[in-house]
Amino acid sequence: MKRKYKILIVDDSKETVSGVKSFLDGKYQTVTALNGLDGLKAFENDKEGIDLIVTDLVMPEMSGVGLISAIKKKDPAKPVIAMTGWGLHPKALATEAKADLILDKPFELEDLDQEIARLITRR
Repeated sequence: MKRKYKILIVDDSKETVSGVKSFLDGKYQTVTALNGLDGLKAFENDKEGIDLIVTDLVMPEMSGVGLISAIKKKDPAKPVIAMTGWGLHPKALATEAKADLILDKPFELEDLDQEIARLITRR
């Protein structure tokens, strides 16, 4: 049996993490972290491999931009979706860090699901 794709969700808002996780659970395996540093540790320590990352951009410990840069350095083809409610400056940084997609908060969970499917099947 083929394993489900695994999605890493990183955001310092417990509500966002919980909402995205409960929406994606069942269709995907999900792993969560509440800051960029814990997200990077989860990515590096996952034995089966994370298939896609969904991360906020503005967080404590390590920003989403730092997380995206670290992940893309290790695996340039790994799809990353950045989420932000902070306007143009974080978007420019996420683009520079090579995020595959940037979503403005708030967004529809169905839109996130469609983008995840598109990015995963592109690999």
